[in-house]
Formats: sequence, structure tokens, C-alpha cells
Amino acid sequence: MSSDDRHKQHWQANKRLLSILLGVWFLFSCVLPIIAVDSLNKIQFGGFKLGFWVAQQGSIIVFLILILVYAIGMKKIDSKYGFEEKEDSK
Repeated sequence: MSSDDRHKQHWQANKRLLSILLGVWFLFSCVLPIIAVDSLNKIQFGGFKLGFWVAQQGSIIVFLILILVYAIGMKKIDSKYGFEEKEDSK
């Protein structure tokens, strides 16, 4: 496999991962807390309406999980296509 092919496949895998994660981000930042808030508020979670909880706490937790998933996913993608970082040996 040529270097250009590896770069193209690496970039395609990166775009696929980003598309999935941005879809989840959009769901938890726009759809659930803004558009679906009335439906979610009919459900109680920890003594609070679920719409309020998703907007205040749930989305923050999901955003932190998205960062972790991206870091792990990119490490796997980098390793698969030979772009992993070299560790310094001291």
C-alpha cells in the first residue's frame, strides 16, 4: 500500500469517526435538550425532570465520554495505518 493510499484511508477512517461522534454531540446538545425537552420532562430522573437533567448534567457527561472515545478511536486508527506516535526512550 502506498503512502498516499494510507493517508487517504486514514483520513476516511478519521472522518467516519468524527461523523459518528458529531452526530451524538448534536443529539445531546440540540435535539434532546431543545427539541425533545417536553417529552423528556414527563420522565423523572433522580428527582428531576429528565429534560432538565439532560441539558444540565447529562450532556456534559456525554461530551466527556465523546472526548475519551475520540482519543481511543484515533489511537486505534493511527496504529492501524502506521501513524502512531513514537515514544521517547530515555
